[in-house]
Amino acid sequence: MTENRSDEVARGRPREHRNPLPGLPDLRRVGANPDFWYPVALSRGVRSGRVAATAFAGERIALFRGRSGAVHALEDRCAHRQVPLSMGVVDGETLRCCYHAWAYRGDGRISQIPYLSKGDGRPPRGVRAYPVREAYGLVFVFPGDPERAAVTPLPDVPGFASSKYRTMTFSRTVRCHYSFMHENLLDMNHQFLHRGVVGRLQPKLLAYESGPRSVEARYLFTHTGGKRNRSAGLLAAEGIGGRASSDVMTIRTEYPYQTLDLVPEKADHPALRLWAVYVPEDAEQRTCHAYGLLMIEKPRISAALHVAWPFIRHFTERVFAEDRMAVEAEQRAWDEQGEDRNHEVFSLILDVRDVLRANGVPLGPAATARACDTRACDTRACDTRACDDLVP
Repeated sequence: MTENRSDEVARGRPREHRNPLPGLPDLRRVGANPDFWYPVALSRGVRSGRVAATAFAGERIALFRGRSGAVHALEDRCAHRQVPLSMGVVDGETLRCCYHAWAYRGDGRISQIPYLSKGDGRPPRGVRAYPVREAYGLVFVFPGDPERAAVTPLPDVPGFASSKYRTMTFSRTVRCHYSFMHENLLDMNHQFLHRGVVGRLQPKLLAYESGPRSVEARYLFTHTGGKRNRSAGLLAAEGIGGRASSDVMTIRTEYPYQTLDLVPEKADHPALRLWAVYVPEDAEQRTCHAYGLLMIEKPRISAALHVAWPFIRHFTERVFAEDRMAVEAEQRAWDEQGEDRNHEVFSLILDVRDVLRANGVPLGPAATARACDTRACDTRACDTRACDDLVP
């Protein structure tokens, strides 16, 4: 049942403050529910005849595209000597381990062991195969119960196929628990963080609704001064002339995805639409991969957006970099303290924490122990990955 908070917001009376109660699970120890479709790669990153390594919550996955063009997702280990299959070679519609050339079909079963004789022992059945689908330029896998994959729909991204919008795709690693990302986007009171690129923005929470699986908030944004990056105006559909406007932004967490729609003043449809999801990579779920589809309305003069595209990309990179700086700092604080010591005062965020906690799954004891053992580790020094890609 959805609960509407608009009356409380209008009266200026926030709900009773709710810090986590004793015995309530620490949200940062709650894992993402695997029974949903999660993107794990860009489609164009899985080229024909090639293998790509990815992961979901510590489960290493090998993606390969066979001769037919279909993408397959296998557990990233050979059943023989446990060598990663992502090091292997695509052979038609099979994936061969680089070590002894054991060949695997897309369903994970072994199709050939080149040197196996009739008298040799039979091989194991193979490795786990994940349900996989391609949509929106992304490769989705279903890491949970495979029987649920057929009845679980892919996320709906209505603006992606519309000729009215052009889409920018984001694919970035962020060193934090996925819940910090949900909170960051929903809580628009952090605009002071972006003062250098958007000037002084005054967000006003108009109303919000919450339910068992979702939280939705509507804000009114007013630019009250300061220098505003030109690309911010273009994203808000101010146009080439720079007409000032007040914008209404609707942000929704519909577990496990997030959406954002920005409707300029006097407009009847969004000038900007965002779909995002934060996919945990490691077993401790202290690192996630943010995938986003930013759909920007095409102006009457289509060439204008083409010219502005690099500047919009640069603007979004700056905003995302500032957000990432903040959420990674939150994660480091949690690592140092070993628990969530937040003192949250915004009821909207308390509600989204409830949604994430209720719909997530407990992290296993091994993952929790590893998180505790590595709490003092400086993740910036330990992480050797240097390739965070934002793809236009």
